[in-house]
Formats: sequence, C-alpha cells, structure tokens
Amino acid sequence: MSIESFFSLLGGLALFLYGMQMMSTNLEAAAGSRMKQILERLTANRFLGVLVGAGITAIIQSSSATTVMVVGFVNSQIMTLKQAVWIIMGANIGTTITGQLIALDIGAIAPLIAFVGVALILFVKKKKVQFAGGIVAGLGILFLGMGMMSAAMIPLRNSEGFVRLMTRFSNPLLGILAGAGFTAIIQSSSASVGILQALAVSGLIGIDSAVFVLFGQNIGTCITAVLASIGANRDAKRTTLIHLMFNIIGTTVFTIVCIMIPFTSWVAAFTPDNPAAQIANVHTLFNIVTTLLLLPFGTQLARISEKLLPDRPQRAADEEHWFEELLASEHVLGVSVIARKQLMEEISQMLSLAAENVDKGFLAFSEKSADELEWILKREEEIDLANARLSRRISKVLTVEHNPAEVDALRRIFTISGNVERIGDHAKNIAGYAQTMMERGLELSAQAQGELADMRDSSMRAINLVCSAKNLAASSLGAQALSADKTAFLNQSQECVSLLEQATLLEQEIDEKTLLYRSNQIERMGNGKCHVETSILYSEILTDYERIGDHVFNIARALAKLGDTKAYINPTA
Repeated sequence: MSIESFFSLLGGLALFLYGMQMMSTNLEAAAGSRMKQILERLTANRFLGVLVGAGITAIIQSSSATTVMVVGFVNSQIMTLKQAVWIIMGANIGTTITGQLIALDIGAIAPLIAFVGVALILFVKKKKVQFAGGIVAGLGILFLGMGMMSAAMIPLRNSEGFVRLMTRFSNPLLGILAGAGFTAIIQSSSASVGILQALAVSGLIGIDSAVFVLFGQNIGTCITAVLASIGANRDAKRTTLIHLMFNIIGTTVFTIVCIMIPFTSWVAAFTPDNPAAQIANVHTLFNIVTTLLLLPFGTQLARISEKLLPDRPQRAADEEHWFEELLASEHVLGVSVIARKQLMEEISQMLSLAAENVDKGFLAFSEKSADELEWILKREEEIDLANARLSRRISKVLTVEHNPAEVDALRRIFTISGNVERIGDHAKNIAGYAQTMMERGLELSAQAQGELADMRDSSMRAINLVCSAKNLAASSLGAQALSADKTAFLNQSQECVSLLEQATLLEQEIDEKTLLYRSNQIERMGNGKCHVETSILYSEILTDYERIGDHVFNIARALAKLGDTKAYINPTA
C-alpha cells in the first residue's frame, strides 16, 4: 500500500467518522427533546418499548446515545429496570439503520448532498434549519469518507499479509474478538460496521468472515454504556449488564447458526452484487431475531442482572462522580432530563432549609435561643454550598445541551436556585437582628411583636405555596408528548396558573403589610413608644420580609413558565 493510499485511507476514515458524528449530534439537537418525551411515556408496554427504542435510535443513529440515556434515566429513577430492557432491545434494532443507509449506492451524489447541507448551515439563520443542514451535510460527508476508504483499500487486495489477516477472521472466536475490540476502542458500532462494509466493498473480506466480526461489534458497542454506568447506582449497572447479555446471547446463537447451516449464503443471495448490503442485512437480522428470541424473557433478564449485581449502598461521592462522567460523555441525549430531576431534588432540600430558617428566624425574637441562632447559620451555609454546586452543574449541562427549550428550562431552574439562596440570606439577616437585640437588651413593643408574628405567618404561607407546588419543569418528559395526555397537561397548566395567581396575591399582601407596618412604626416613633435603635432594626426586618415575598413570587413565576412536568418539590415547612 503506497503512502498516498494510506493517507487517503486515513482521510476517508476521518471524514466517515466526522460525518457520522455530525449527523448524530444534529439529530440529537433537532429531535432530542421530543424523543426524550416519547421515550418515557411509551415504555410501560414491552412491545411499545421495543418500538420506541428502535425508532429513537434509528432517528438519532446512535444506539450508544440511547443506551447511555437509558442508563441515566434508570440511575435517576425516571425509568425502571424492566422498562430499560425493552428500550435496549429496540435500540439494537434501530442502530442497524446506519448500515442500511451506507449500503445505498448514492456515492455519486454525495458531494452534492454535502454541499446542500453546508449551504443550509452557512446561509440560513434559523436554528432548526441549521440542525437539518448539519444532518444533511453529515450524511454527504459520511458517504464521501466511505468512498475514499473503499478506494484507498483496493490496493490491499494485492497484499498477501493483509489478505491473510482478513482470512483469519473466518475463525469465529478471532472474528468476534476483533470486532468487539475495535468497536470498544471507537465506541460506535455504527462506525465500525461502516468500516467493515468498506472492507467488504473493497473485496478484502468476504461475508463468511465478516459476520463473525459483525457479531463481535455488537458486543463491543456495550462498552459505552459500561463506561456511563461507572459510579451509577446498581439498577443503572444492571441496565448495562442486560445490554451485554443481550448481545452475547445473540452472538452465541448466530455463531452456532452460521457454523451449522449456510446462513451467510442465503443472506448474500438477496443482494449478490452488494457486499455492503449483505453486511447490513445480517446486522439487521441479528438484532431483530435476537430481540424476538429474548422478548418473552425480558423480566428474567432483569432478575438475572439483579442476582449478578445485588443491592449495595450508593455513596454520594459515587453519584457526584457519575454525574460528572455523564456530562463528559459525547452521548448527551437526555442529560438535561436527568440533570433537571437531580437539580430539582436538591432545590427541594434547599427550599426546606430556607423555610426552616425563615420560621426560626422570626421565632428567634421571642425564643431568644443562642443555640437556634447557631443552627440557622449552619443551615444557611448548607444552602450557600448547595447553590454553588447547583450553579456548577447547570453551567456544565448548558455546555452540552443545544435544544433551546431545554436551555430555557435550565436557566429558569438557575433562577429558582438563586431565589431560594436569597430567601436563606434574608432569613439569616432576620436572625441576626434578633441576636443584636438579645445582646443589647432591646425589646419590641407589643404591637411590633404582633406584627412580627403576622409577618412570620404570611412568609411561611408564601414559602409553603411553592414548597407544595407541582414543579412543571423538573423533567422535560411532559404530557405534551402524546395527544392522549392532553387532559392531564391542561390540568397541570391550570395548576400553574393557580400557583402564579396565589403567589401574586401573597406577594401583594406582603407588600401592603410592609407599607402598613412601616406606617405603624413611624407612628410609634412619634409617640415615643419605640427605641431609636429598635426602630432601625425593625425597619431592616421589614425590608427582608418584603424581599422574601419578592423571591417567593420569582420562584412561582419560574415554576409556572417551566410548563409540563411532575412534582419534585414536596411540602416541608
């Protein structure tokens, strides 16, 4: 093989892999949000689960992306282990569409396809059109790379050493190991199958040897999910084990079939002049037949995985590491859904701490407990640390999430987190004023004490409102996904309106009381019933009280705008 052919092979491989990655990335960005909605809504039934898994993977052309998303959903308890079984089976079928596309003989118009896609990216400003352009350009670049690889490998037919190497793959074990190893390295069965097709088109490997490499490629693709499950909970690890078992069982069955009967000859007879189509057809048959064989035993696969990986406690450090690894993965479909659930769970905890601090902050004026004031400071520190952690996570998710709706939802969650943190700050301020009055021996008048109790009551009513609200953005897997769920979606929308209306009324009530209490304070000062220093502190209390109402309203407004989700914030205060 000449140096020119070698460089051409490398260039073709680079274009092929880049085109595939370009297609997958833009398909995820264009269709990912809707795909994620459908994925959760249609997984209760095993047949629908298989169809959904196949459909999503066929659309985004990456079984690795689908499987990593499923692992994340299982880890975040958005999906059960049994539901994951059907999705994984379907994903294995859906991934074969890439091979079928590659088998199409459209290499002659590949430059035109690439040109059209690039033109859409460069000259159209609409994001959706640019995503479509990226898909089209990726397809064209993929075929250009495929053509370059096939042409560059033709001289290898005259290389005895290379031909001898390809011949060794007729040994089932060697072929399976080679396919699994190569696919594990590049972490894409679609890409490795495409390279195998290029070898076949160049006449370097026959269908009899290629099938064993192909079976190994199905096993090797599991490495992506295995890596994604590191640090995840036991059910997420079981999900990857089921994926691995599925492909090992399929490989075992088909290897025996290929040894015992002329299976490859039958498949080749359908497309005798198209080696790429022969490999694509075997790939499709492998996954469809394996799914049909194992479909009745999905529950048993889940039970076997539970026995092989029994339960054990999950450390918080492992969970944090898992989330970081997931964000670092190139397969980020569904990452914002997983992130939103985890973020909202942490916001729920923050809000619980902030609510307790507001309550104890107002009570500190009457209870005068130094120990309780210390606990308020500790809880405030927890709130600040949680807000910083949430901000880092949101920032990282935003770097990999391209869907505008998801980006907007994450920004609103960031807004909620910031407002919860500010409520905690105001609660700490109120407790600080109580401590100052204790240290200086100052006392509020009876009227001011009554007003303070009223402030506590209205503040807690406002905070409890958002604590008990059904958060309509903790998951993007919403009721809008299916027409059958329109009624549920309308009910949720009405609930959002009700939440915002109630929050508006409470915020107005707090503003009106603030004005009234300031007026009363000025009157007490005029009558000499209020110490000057106490009056100053009371004025600061009113400011923090009013701000608490403002921040609760901001939270309610963000929740209402988020739209279509489940409840992740529970009543705690």
